[in-house]
Amino acid sequence: MISGGGTGGHIYPAISIAQALKDMLQSVEILFVGAKGKMEMKKVPEAGFEIEGLWISGIQRKLSTDNLMFPFKLLSSIRQASKLIKKFKPDAVVGVGGYASGPLLYVAGRKGIPTLIQEQNSYAGLTNKWLSKSANTICVAHEGMEKYFPANKIVVTGNPVRKTIKLNPNRKAEAFKHFELDEKQATLLVIGGSLGARTLNESVLSGLEKLEKEGVQLIWQCGGFYKDEMEKRAEGKGGKVVLKDFILQMDFAYACADVVISRAGALSIAELMLTAKPSILVPSPNVAEDHQTINALALVDNDAAEMVKDSEAMDKLIDEAMTLLKNKERQEKLSENIGAMAHENAAIDIANEVMKLVE
Repeated sequence: MISGGGTGGHIYPAISIAQALKDMLQSVEILFVGAKGKMEMKKVPEAGFEIEGLWISGIQRKLSTDNLMFPFKLLSSIRQASKLIKKFKPDAVVGVGGYASGPLLYVAGRKGIPTLIQEQNSYAGLTNKWLSKSANTICVAHEGMEKYFPANKIVVTGNPVRKTIKLNPNRKAEAFKHFELDEKQATLLVIGGSLGARTLNESVLSGLEKLEKEGVQLIWQCGGFYKDEMEKRAEGKGGKVVLKDFILQMDFAYACADVVISRAGALSIAELMLTAKPSILVPSPNVAEDHQTINALALVDNDAAEMVKDSEAMDKLIDEAMTLLKNKERQEKLSENIGAMAHENAAIDIANEVMKLVE
């Protein structure tokens, strides 16, 4: 059983682990457990796996009716998780973080079923910290996680990402053709996550004329929430601009990009490592314990990425991007360093750790 979710950053690694387990052992049976109403309830079946939903949500950091309901939801989810475990009879249970994994791994631990948790960030989430006491194995993406978890349980595996994200170099021309862009021009890729990012969008919008003047073409993933607004406000501004709410062929987008501007979520960083792209990270301030800044600094401290604070993005972001686009030597250095941090076989390594639990 595999549990977790709430965001793409939890769901896609979970699916990668499931696929790696299937590749190792065709006969393996896998059941996902997520949170009702969240995106995993759609994305997991699309990937070909079954999923059950729990009535669970996270604790809000401000006073809300959701917080008053939390104890009832938690008890209900623990009861439901217990029924699912009794029915499915798992040999091992995997949690990838997010509040959906809490009830299932808690019950599994109480029943003596081997458990593995995977922490994607440089900062341990609340659910994973709580579950680490009973977990058998803790797979992490970064060194130095002993400050959050028992050292004897930690295995550094990196974060699983889709192998297809790294395009065959022979298909680069095809990627430019897909976006109707010129292979000879400098290309900037901006990705704000599946929901989009207001700060990134406003910063790019304010710099469109500057990018056009410098002959920079743009692939801009603005998020579904902002698509109509950005389309209207960007009309007539900038040169070659490909504006998308969501980019399905991210392998093509990364292949075209000379420089990437991105939030600092764990999944985004894992993709940047695998594709070895020179990057400017703008950590979101709207996340628990400011963990995206911690994620970004893990790269900045290794000279593997540059960082602009969210509060400074409007003034500095496009200028920083232009400076980096003009400096090929700096691009090569960042690419070399971030590529060295990649874990290409993360999903396989985690799947191997799961198999060890059931041997």
